[in-house]
Amino acid sequence: MRQTIIITGANGLLGQKLVNLYSTNKEYDVVVLAKGLNRNSNTERYRYIDVDLTDFDKVSKIMNEVKPEVVINAAAMTNVDECEDKKEACDAINVKLVQELVNLCETHNSYLLHISTDFIFDGKNGPYKEDDEPNPLNYYGLSKLKSEQIIERSTLKYAIIRTILVYGMVDNMNKSNLVLWLKDAIECKKTVTIIDDQYRMPTLVDDLAGACVSSVRERVHGIFNVSSCELLSIYEIALEVARVFNLDISYIKRISTKELNQKAMRPAVTGFDLAKSNEILKLPLVSFTERLQVFKDQLLTN
Repeated sequence: MRQTIIITGANGLLGQKLVNLYSTNKEYDVVVLAKGLNRNSNTERYRYIDVDLTDFDKVSKIMNEVKPEVVINAAAMTNVDECEDKKEACDAINVKLVQELVNLCETHNSYLLHISTDFIFDGKNGPYKEDDEPNPLNYYGLSKLKSEQIIERSTLKYAIIRTILVYGMVDNMNKSNLVLWLKDAIECKKTVTIIDDQYRMPTLVDDLAGACVSSVRERVHGIFNVSSCELLSIYEIALEVARVFNLDISYIKRISTKELNQKAMRPAVTGFDLAKSNEILKLPLVSFTERLQVFKDQLLTN
């Protein structure tokens, strides 16, 4: 029996990957929600709805019409400094939309999968397990923590997937990501200034999308970490991008967090313990270097 799945944020990096995966899955009728024109060149076997996700009356009307068995919420305001400046806009999509989706999922007994972030942590004790104590340093992290708490207080069957520095490529991207930005900048012989005292585990979008599909298929419940398994400074990440893509590292200049003086505070060391996701979601334990090579191969074949 076919199930109906709603995917929000369908024009984003993860959203497009999920649409492409589910549109070829004969077990699902796929309805995707995003604002503006459909950016995905694949337009087959799913229904695209142009909707402002902060228009909750319209979102409610769609949900009540579709009555989905599954909702994947890949919509979010993720620019950390912009969230600091535009707290109301950040809350609208990162918090209030989630509350609306929770209410509607409870009404229709839908399974909810929600994407969260390592930025719910303060970076003092990373890498983190799923049950470690959150303490966000910036408004973006706070908004994502609030969304998690809304879901955890609900009566839903849900999964929350936390992830880190997602990168990859899809059609007509609405924004870049760290790896693509670095590659493009150095190829254009632009000097890039990169922080050397913040540590992360970057995530190839294909791995994140695969974890989402596994979560939905198995109807897992709870919080799961998804990333690569190698903790690197952002400066080391940049050097690895240059090495894999055969670029000149002389264009990469290192700088400290204090010198860069970003508007919003960032956690120093995040990263994840991936044991739970490896066991339950069958998440592959792979290094950034391994996945960067996969990404390079993808770019060469597109």
